[in-house]
Amino acid sequence: MNRFEFASPGTVESAVQLLGPTAVVLAGGTDLLSLLKDGVATPERVVSLKGIRDLHGIEDRGPNGVRIGAMVTVDELMESPVIRTAFPALVQAADGIRSMQIRSVGTVGGDLCQRPRCWYFRNGFGLLAMREGKSMVPEGDNRYHAILGNGGPAFFVNPSSFAPALIALGAEVVIRGKQGTRRVPLETFYRVPKSDSEREYDLAVDEIVTEVLLPNPSGKKNAVYEVRQKEALDWPLTAAAVALQMDGDTVSAARVVLGHVAPIPWVSETAAQALVGKAVTAETAEAAGTAAVQDAKPLSRNAYKVKLAKTAVQRAVLRAAGKEVA
Repeated sequence: MNRFEFASPGTVESAVQLLGPTAVVLAGGTDLLSLLKDGVATPERVVSLKGIRDLHGIEDRGPNGVRIGAMVTVDELMESPVIRTAFPALVQAADGIRSMQIRSVGTVGGDLCQRPRCWYFRNGFGLLAMREGKSMVPEGDNRYHAILGNGGPAFFVNPSSFAPALIALGAEVVIRGKQGTRRVPLETFYRVPKSDSEREYDLAVDEIVTEVLLPNPSGKKNAVYEVRQKEALDWPLTAAAVALQMDGDTVSAARVVLGHVAPIPWVSETAAQALVGKAVTAETAEAAGTAAVQDAKPLSRNAYKVKLAKTAVQRAVLRAAGKEVA
């Protein structure tokens, strides 16, 4: 690990002033410490956000929705009455983080901004794993890589546990930087980089995510379903988040977002369209799952993820509607 300066500011403004091209943000540290140890991140300055009180707390704003501070931990999210009541999808996503240690220190903002788990990236081959102008992924070990949005050059999958659910629920993130404050829909926060010099999210080197804003759920039914290789600490193979607006027994509006299958959380409009105007049944849930993966283009070793993604969507739909089969 390289030597670096450590800073622990007490305000968002002072934190922003400390950021720049050679600085990184420390939230819970569960991802950054691995990057530092592996030599993937080599900052000259680490800026800790732990002492900034404005980044903590969950606030129920009634008809104006809910504010979640970027430094809210996974445990705090799971224990919040308003989150448990209105946003079960977030609790289900948090429950998938099986490490008690990570739950106690890992943060919502850190989860949204964590780097890809791609082993090419983690072993120093760059975000796009390029060699001699060509990605190593399509002809390499791509068991856990993208099946959607993988036309190139990015083949990694977005690793966030909370992003699919938050996007399905219509969340925005508030970002503070030296140029001021801005709000962006979380759906547009993520992007597919075209070169190793680009970030995989819309965050300048002098900006931080300060909070997540959720609109009033207005009775919207929501759920997450993850498919894992094992119950112990591990990242899902695929995941699906679903938010349903119901008119009686009929779906009047729907959002379906897949996780761990594309370089960005993957919003499936076709899956949503397969649900709107219909009652939630095993047949309509299966149709939504089929629609969600109709454009999938698996690589040489990850075709199994197509079926898993279809199943994740199908079961998330049934779970959201309260019709999950044990």
